[in-house]
Amino acid sequence: MTTDLIKGELSAEQQQTIIQALLNIQAKMPFMVDLTMEERRSLPKMGDKSRAFVDQVLVLAMQNQDILPRNFDVAEYQRDVLLVRQLEPVVLAMRQLMKKLEDTYVAAGSDAYTITLLVYQAAKLAGKGGALDEHLDSLARRFARKAPGPGKAPLGHA
Repeated sequence: MTTDLIKGELSAEQQQTIIQALLNIQAKMPFMVDLTMEERRSLPKMGDKSRAFVDQVLVLAMQNQDILPRNFDVAEYQRDVLLVRQLEPVVLAMRQLMKKLEDTYVAAGSDAYTITLLVYQAAKLAGKGGALDEHLDSLARRFARKAPGPGKAPLGHA
């Protein structure tokens, strides 16, 4: 029994149009950065609870610039806070799109692999000794178990 999670096609033209649209989105935001995993981990994060704090401190900074160091750039601080507000709906929309795209990719892969296993089983049942021998031998390598390394007992043996 097969599970057909998805039915769809993506032509080469559609694929190129989508990729071009994504490149256009990137071009519209030339200020984007590409952080390493270590950089991401090391940065303080602004979450839901931090937003109100950031807004309140921005107002404090704008109204009391005399308490700030001379080289403090209040305008840049304002731009950073504004950019976060502007990016939020874009990030949310992209997350929704990315989840659907990843789910579709997983579903299509699952469909393809499930059907592949059915075809492989049918070919094995058709038996050896015919024109399928070479194909079956080649395909069987996918499921071959590796021999245990030196000093290790085979699976199931202690």
